[in-house]
Amino acid sequence: MSKNLLKSIEERMPTFSKSQKLISSYILENYDKAAYMTASKLGATVKVSESTVVRYAIELGFDGYPEFQHSLQEIVRTRLTSFQRMEVTNSLIGDGDVLTKVLMSDVEKIKRTLEEIDREAFAAAVESIIKAKNIYIIGMGSASVLARALNLSLRMISDNVRLVMATSGSEIYEQIMSIAEGDVMVALSFPRYSKRISGAVSFARRSGADVIAITDSPVSPIAAEASQALFAKSDMASFADSLAAPLSLINALVVAVSRKKQDELTVRLRQLEQIWEEYNVYDTNQG
Repeated sequence: MSKNLLKSIEERMPTFSKSQKLISSYILENYDKAAYMTASKLGATVKVSESTVVRYAIELGFDGYPEFQHSLQEIVRTRLTSFQRMEVTNSLIGDGDVLTKVLMSDVEKIKRTLEEIDREAFAAAVESIIKAKNIYIIGMGSASVLARALNLSLRMISDNVRLVMATSGSEIYEQIMSIAEGDVMVALSFPRYSKRISGAVSFARRSGADVIAITDSPVSPIAAEASQALFAKSDMASFADSLAAPLSLINALVVAVSRKKQDELTVRLRQLEQIWEEYNVYDTNQG
């Protein structure tokens, strides 16, 4: 409902009570602030009771205020510019202990991801990677860091892994033009969503490939076209999203794949260790 929430509020404005109109007007003009207010705080701001705010959320079709608040937060994360996101973050963190607040926030994101992850989709994603003829990994912006991490780990397991360098739209398609049935694309996308990633996902699906989407929400543009969608919480810690939960999810994916291909991986790692030792790749001097 995130995409249509503000529009729904606007359309229903004439039917609302006086108190509901006060709440609606504030949200429409200040949704970036309202998204991070408790029901009590929002009520005090517009001079209505907390219970009125809760009933307002239910009237809009939500199970309660927390669900309504999360829907507002989705809008904030997809609409705001980097500068606006920074302003919201500053108001949330204030002048307190930044280190504790940010790290505890990351802990909470990992916890929520674990609680809400679709385990069947996770298992299916593992099987898709194991059976894939070729694996294409793509991510832009902050997600490019995650894409590189996943590429590095999966290349330790198999030779059929390709990192798609998303420097321009044309270059993306040049790199994935051979993707076909039996292949898998792992696409990573977090707000603000990249149209290039969405286009690459659409191309991969039309070419018959499976798509594993690692993203933040069902409203993400790449979620709808994915064969398996894995959601990791990444609520902004600043002008950029937190990558703690997405990276943890990627680690779990890699570990699950490696356990399924343990015999093959053991042989590869032994070969790599011999090569590293022969060419003195790593410093083994502990003295």
